[in-house]
Amino acid sequence: QVQLQESGPGLVKPSQTLSLTCTVSGGSITTTKNYWSWIRQPSGKGLEWIGAISYDGTTYYRPSLKSHPSISRDPSKNQFSLQLSSVAPEDTAVYYCARDPGGLGPNWGSWGQGTRVTVSS
Repeated sequence: QVQLQESGPGLVKPSQTLSLTCTVSGGSITTTKNYWSWIRQPSGKGLEWIGAISYDGTTYYRPSLKSHPSISRDPSKNQFSLQLSSVAPEDTAVYYCARDPGGLGPNWGSWGQGTRVTVSS
């Protein structure tokens, strides 16, 4: 079974870069048809898809996101990462990584447990 685990700092200062890593076990991030997403949920609000990287390295991003996301991967470590530049307090949220085995979501059958990131000075 596929397991995902987010890691990274829980506190980031405004204007800094938020960096998170998702470590995948039980499956390869390069397996055909797999898409790997970053999703966040601000307190009291709904889920917001940030972006994804496909099994072949193609990236997809949500338009109109003020903190420009960048998603990358390291197949040798079976990891993919998220960077949000110039974050602001509104970027405070629980961040999840997730897998869709058949393309872009919302068919995310596997999720990490989530990690809370607070943007504050």
